[in-house]
Amino acid sequence: MSELYEARGLAFRYRPRLKMTETFFSLQGEGLHSGYPCTFLRLTGCALRCTYCDTEYAFYGGQWQSFDALSAVVKQHGARYVQITGGEPLHQKAVWPFIDRLVDEGFVPLIETSGAVDIAGLHPKAHVVLDLKTPESGELDRMRWENLALLKPSDEVKFVCCSLDDLAWSFSVIREHRLDERFQVLISPIAASEEKALFADKVIESGLNVRFQVQLHKVLWGDLPGK
Repeated sequence: MSELYEARGLAFRYRPRLKMTETFFSLQGEGLHSGYPCTFLRLTGCALRCTYCDTEYAFYGGQWQSFDALSAVVKQHGARYVQITGGEPLHQKAVWPFIDRLVDEGFVPLIETSGAVDIAGLHPKAHVVLDLKTPESGELDRMRWENLALLKPSDEVKFVCCSLDDLAWSFSVIREHRLDERFQVLISPIAASEEKALFADKVIESGLNVRFQVQLHKVLWGDLPGK
């Protein structure tokens, strides 16, 4: 049975279910909430093909799970933070009312999005982490730059940098749009990079108010599934 969703300028019919690749419980590995226990809900599907993607297994397949079943998973773990990720989770329109439900139930949804999907209408209590695509991601042309105007000051903008050229481009974008004055900005070198210290030095030298990060979960557990 389809239900009608009407909130914050959005109106559409949906079925109360999401196509899921996996759910698991771990520590948040990135950003402002790094180190906190967090329930992860990985939705299936993504229209982008970033060169550095480490979750290609989420592009296809998956299983439908009802809102009730997913809510039960979140409540079972009991962590305040719930990471909504993919793939690109916002490709599934039903995620909007599910995010609202999480907020109503007292959780804080952390929305990891590629920046290629319109974020207008997301619940104001949802925390957005927008992955602003660099040239070497191969998907820069897919960026919806108007999303920057929709972010809250508490939201995060992340640059995944494949090289020092990517890093220099990121610095120029941050300065042009004054991103470090408007949002929390993350600089994240790809996991395979062996120049992390050099990236860190460049961040220090930049004079920008940005956060250099490595992925905590990969430091602790490598590529172990479910972590």
